[in-house]
Amino acid sequence: MTKIKIMRSFVAAVLIAVCFACTNSDDDAASNNGGDTINVEELTVISTTGTWRISSYVEEGNNETNHFTNYTFTFKQDGTVTAVNAESTINGTWSISDDDDDDDDNPSTDSDKDFVLNFNVGEDEDFDDLNDDWDIENYTANKISLIDISGGNGGTDKLVFEKN
Repeated sequence: MTKIKIMRSFVAAVLIAVCFACTNSDDDAASNNGGDTINVEELTVISTTGTWRISSYVEEGNNETNHFTNYTFTFKQDGTVTAVNAESTINGTWSISDDDDDDDDNPSTDSDKDFVLNFNVGEDEDFDDLNDDWDIENYTANKISLIDISGGNGGTDKLVFEKN
């Protein structure tokens, strides 16, 4: 009877260890699935480390990613952002703000934290579409997923940055 108890304890310990090992992969080490647990300091460090590209930009169901192909984005600690390709440099600002409105753009998250982008461009330029206070859907050390639900027509825009 004692051997059975010892064996059960051993099996339980192994299962617990396997579960913890599976949940602590490198991709998940700095991840968040939205909600109030967004760590602003962590996301700021992630954003300002390395360079990024837009891997997906979908505006109201239309894939508009091609407008940002070959741009490399650099988010700096001083709140500036640059997007550079072979032909041009687009300058702007970025921040992570604490929007205390109960009027969250994305009701599927409980986050009051927004990833705010503002590029210095005219209204008819592609980068103007990125100017918004994006809800933070989730993030990892290598990917930042943002969403915006338009207050006017209810259209949904999704923006995904991936680390280069």
